[in-house]
Amino acid sequence: MAAKIPTREEAFQLFRQYNKTDGLIRHALSVEAVMRYIAEKLGEDVEQWGVIGLIHDIDYEMYPEEHCRKCTEILTENDWPDEYVRAVASHGWGICSDIQPETLLEKYLFTIDELTGLVATTALVRPSKSVLDTKVKSVKKKWKDKRFAAGVDRSIIVKGAEVLGLEISDVIELTIMGMRTAAEEIGLQGDVAG
Repeated sequence: MAAKIPTREEAFQLFRQYNKTDGLIRHALSVEAVMRYIAEKLGEDVEQWGVIGLIHDIDYEMYPEEHCRKCTEILTENDWPDEYVRAVASHGWGICSDIQPETLLEKYLFTIDELTGLVATTALVRPSKSVLDTKVKSVKKKWKDKRFAAGVDRSIIVKGAEVLGLEISDVIELTIMGMRTAAEEIGLQGDVAG
C-alpha cells in the first residue's frame, strides 16, 4: 500500500503530540511559512513544502539526543511517504544526520531552518518587536555579533546558501518575507499594523 500524503492538519496534530513548548511550535510554524513562501515563488508544491517545514523538528523536544533519527522512525510508523521522511532527516545534515540535502526542497529546508531563529531574534529586539518591519540589513548586522542569538549556527546557513548558489542576503530576504506571512501566528506581529 502506498503511503498517504499527509495533510497540514494531520502534520500539525502529529507534531503537537511530540512537542508542547511554545518556542518549538512557533519555530515549526516559522519554517512552515518560509517553506510555503519559497515554494510558491518557485512554482513548487506549496503543501508538500509547508508540511515538511512544519514537521521537520517533530523529535526535537522529546528526543533531542536522537534528533533526525527518531523523526524517521516516527514518520515511518505513521506511514509518511519516503520522500517526506528523507527530506525531514536531511535538514540535520552534518550535525545529526548524514543524509545530504539533494532536492531543492531539502536544500532550502537545511538553509532556512537556523536562519528563522536569527530573523525572529532580530525582530524581537526591534522597537516594534515585529518581523513586519525587519530588514535584511538589520539581520546582517546582528549576524556579525556572534553573541547575538549565539545558538544560531551561522556556518550552516552559509553552507546552505552555497549549496543553493544564493547570496546570504537573498536567503535572509526570502526568510523574512516568508515569516511575515505568519507574523501573528508566530508572535512577531508586534506593534506594526499588518
